[in-house]
Amino acid sequence: MAADSRIRVIILAGGRDFGRDLLAADMPTALWPVLGKPALQRVLDSLADQGISDVVVCSNGESSSLAESVRTDDRMKVEFLEEALPVGTAGAVRDAARTAGKDALFIVLPASMVSAPNVKMILDAHSSGQCELTVMLNPEIAGTNKVREASGIYVFGANVLKHIAGRGYCDIKEGLIPEMVRAGRQVHAAVLPNHAGNFRDRREYLCAVGDYLEYVRKPPLDSIICEQKDSQGVWISSRARVHSAARVCGPAVIMDGVDVSDGAVILGPTVLGTDVQVGADAVVIGSVVWDGATLGPSCTVQRSLIGCGAVVRPGSAVLERSVPSGGDGVLKRSIKKKSNVVREKMGTVQRRANKKSPNWLRFEGGRPAIFLGAAFTLIAFLWCYWPELTDLWGLWQRNDEYSCGILVPFLALYVLWTRRDRISRRLAKPSVVWGLLAFAGAQAFRFYGLFYNYRTAERLSVVLTVASLVLLFFGWQVVRRVFTVLIFLFLMLPWPTQLQSYIAQPLQRWATTSAVFCLELFGYGVVQHGNVIDIEGTVVEVAWACNGLRMVTAFFVITGLVVLLVRREWWEKLIILASSLPIALLCNTIRLAITAIAFTVLKGKYWEEIFHDFGGYAMMPLALGAVVAELWLLKKLTTAPVQQRAIVITRHDV
Repeated sequence: MAADSRIRVIILAGGRDFGRDLLAADMPTALWPVLGKPALQRVLDSLADQGISDVVVCSNGESSSLAESVRTDDRMKVEFLEEALPVGTAGAVRDAARTAGKDALFIVLPASMVSAPNVKMILDAHSSGQCELTVMLNPEIAGTNKVREASGIYVFGANVLKHIAGRGYCDIKEGLIPEMVRAGRQVHAAVLPNHAGNFRDRREYLCAVGDYLEYVRKPPLDSIICEQKDSQGVWISSRARVHSAARVCGPAVIMDGVDVSDGAVILGPTVLGTDVQVGADAVVIGSVVWDGATLGPSCTVQRSLIGCGAVVRPGSAVLERSVPSGGDGVLKRSIKKKSNVVREKMGTVQRRANKKSPNWLRFEGGRPAIFLGAAFTLIAFLWCYWPELTDLWGLWQRNDEYSCGILVPFLALYVLWTRRDRISRRLAKPSVVWGLLAFAGAQAFRFYGLFYNYRTAERLSVVLTVASLVLLFFGWQVVRRVFTVLIFLFLMLPWPTQLQSYIAQPLQRWATTSAVFCLELFGYGVVQHGNVIDIEGTVVEVAWACNGLRMVTAFFVITGLVVLLVRREWWEKLIILASSLPIALLCNTIRLAITAIAFTVLKGKYWEEIFHDFGGYAMMPLALGAVVAELWLLKKLTTAPVQQRAIVITRHDV
C-alpha cells in the first residue's frame, strides 16, 4: 500500500488496568509480549510495512514507559501523547487530531493487538459505507449466537471532530456516536472477516495469540526458527533445547534459550518465551509463558498466563489463572494476603524508587541485604587489593604489549549492561558454602604469590576473588550467566614472564621471516640478517617490540568482546576465538611489510616514527574486518537456504 499523507493513525493505549488482570496492574496490556515483542511494537511495525507514516499513541500516565519500550521505525513519525486526566477515547482522539489537516482521515486502533489490521481493507469498508464514521466489528464466534463485539477500530474524517466536545471527558461509543445519531449523521458498521486480535485481559490475550498462531504460516520472529518435521505448526528456535522424549503438538512457538526437559508435554496453542525452563513431565496446555519463567517438574499449566520470571513449583497446578511476574503460581491465599498487606505498607519513597529502577535493582524481598552486603564487600575488595590494582594500572601505562588491558574491565561492565535483562531473570540465591570455599581458594592462591613473590599468582587471584564473591552473593544461576564475562576478565592480566620470554623470540623470528616472504612475493630484493631486513639498500630492524605480541593481546580482547556480544552457536564462537591468533600474526606481518616498503620512500626519522606508530593502529580495523568477514562466512555456510516469502496479513481482507 502506498503511503498517504492524509491518513493519521491514533493508537489508544490507555493506562494500567487494576481491575481486569493481575498482570495488567504490573504492565500495561500494550506492552504484553506477542512472540517476543510488545504488542504495541508489532502494531507499529505492521503499520510501517503498510506505508503509514503518521501515528499518535495516546495513553494515560504511561507515555514514557511506552516510548522507552518500543523502537520507532524510521519510515514513520510516532508521537506519544500523555493525558494528565482521563479524557475518554473520543477525548484522546480530539487531542491527537489537533494538528491534522481539514482533509485528514483518521484510523483509531487499540494498542493491545497481536498485529495491526489491513489498512486498505478497512479504508475500503469505510468508503463503501458512504458514512462519516465506520465502526469495525469482530465476527460472531462460530456456533454461537453471541452479539458481535466492537474491535476498537474506527475510521472517520476530520468533519467528525466537531461532534466531540471541546474539553472534558468523551467516549466514542457512549459519547461521540450517540451525539452523531442525534445530529442526524449516519454511522456505518462493518464486520471483519476474522477477529481483529485485540485483547484486554488474560482470556482475550490467550484467544488472540491462539488465533494468530492458527492463522500465520510462519511467526515473524527475528531469531532463526525451524519448523519441526513431525508436527504441523510447531516452530522451535535453533537456540532452544527440546528433549527427544518431550512431546510438542502445535500450534506452538518455542523461542531462544528454552529448555524443555524429558517427558514434558506441550499442547498448543502455546508460546514459550525466551529462556523458559520446563521441568521433566510438566504439562503446558493452551498457555503463554513469558521470558525467564520456570515451570517445575510434573506441574500442570492450563489456559494460563505466566509472567516474566515467575516460578511454578514442582507438582503444582495452575488452571485458568495469571501468575504475576516474579510470582509463584502455587502460593496460598493467606500468604498472598499477607504479602499484599506488606506491599501496601511499603514506603512511598521505596515505591517510587522501584518504579523508576530496572527489575534487577528493585529492593524486593531479601535483595536489600544482598546489594548492601555486595556494596560493602566491593569497598573491602578495593581496599585489600589496592596494591595489586595499582600495580596493574602502572603496567598498563608503561607496557605497550598490555596497554589494552585497561579497557577490559570497562568492556566487561558494558557486556553486563547489555545482558542486564537476562541476568535479572535469574533470582539472586546466595551460595554461602561454595562461595566461601571458592573465596578461600582464591586467597590461598594470593598467599602463595605473596609468599614466593610470584606476581602472576597475585594478579590471577584478583579475578578469582571476583568470581568467588559473585558466587557467594548471587549464586550459581547468576554465575552461569556471567561466566564468560569472568573469563574475559583474565585478558586484562599480563602473561607470566617466563611464558612471555619463551614465545617472544620465536614470534620475533616469525615476524621477520614472514615479512621477508611478503616482500619477495611483491618482487623486492630482500636480504635477511637475523632480525634485520635489507630491502634494496634500506636497512629495517624488526625490534623486540615488533614481535606481534602486542597485536596478539589486543586482538584477543577485540575477539573476546565480539564473541560476548554476538549471538551465535558455541562452536562458531570457538572458531572465532581460535582464529584470533593467526589473524593477529597475519596483520602484524602485513604491517611489517608495508612499513619496510614505506621506509624505502620516506626519509627522515620523524616520518619513520609516525608511520611506524600509526601503522600499528591501522591494523586493528583490518583485523576487526577479518572477524566480521569470518562471521559472515560462517553464517553463509551454516544457514540453510530459505525460500523468501512475503508475510502478508490477509486475516482482515474482505
